[in-house]
Amino acid sequence: MLFGAAAGAFLPRIAHRLTVPFGTPARSACGRCGRAYPAGAAGWIHAGPACGAGGHWPSVTFALAAGVLAAALGPVPQLPVHLLAAIPGLLLAMIDLGCLRLPDRLVGMFALAGGIPLALLAPDRIVPALAAGLLVGAAYLAIALLPGHGLGLGDVKLGAALAFLLGFAGWPAVAVCLGTAHLLNGSIAAWLLVTRKGRPIPFGPALLVGFLLATAT
Repeated sequence: MLFGAAAGAFLPRIAHRLTVPFGTPARSACGRCGRAYPAGAAGWIHAGPACGAGGHWPSVTFALAAGVLAAALGPVPQLPVHLLAAIPGLLLAMIDLGCLRLPDRLVGMFALAGGIPLALLAPDRIVPALAAGLLVGAAYLAIALLPGHGLGLGDVKLGAALAFLLGFAGWPAVAVCLGTAHLLNGSIAAWLLVTRKGRPIPFGPALLVGFLLATAT
């Protein structure tokens, strides 16, 4: 949990700078007060809440996620892999909640941060993992191409990446992740329909919650 709290403290500014529409450069100044960010790494690395960059919730969320993973997995080689992969995962959730976008580079970083170590730890599971990623990616792409789909290409790529990572654990883990994600977003959509508060719903956070649950079970 200490690792999660410490790592999560540095995420708000990064997420704030990347929470922009597709094709728009990262923010060069705070979206709330207009203060320009310093050039170089100093403009990205900032611990703690900052103006326009959210409060303490990313640090708390990451600490809880790290605690759940540590308690569920125990001292196994896969634990540090999942903890490191959780950093771009939380960033993706924060950005998707802010602007309904899942940057390709972060999705790729998430897949590589988890996929390469898992492949080294379990080379015999590479083929099933690739099969899971390809199958889920193809299914989600077909859904995204349908009229009124509700899925974006970022969701397709993230779903494929998560299925690939969970493929190392087996198909039941993939099913838990996707089932949880659709149940969560379906419940939110139903609540918005009942309350007549129609609005776009980001799917990335639900997928990542499903991934956490599938990894921890």
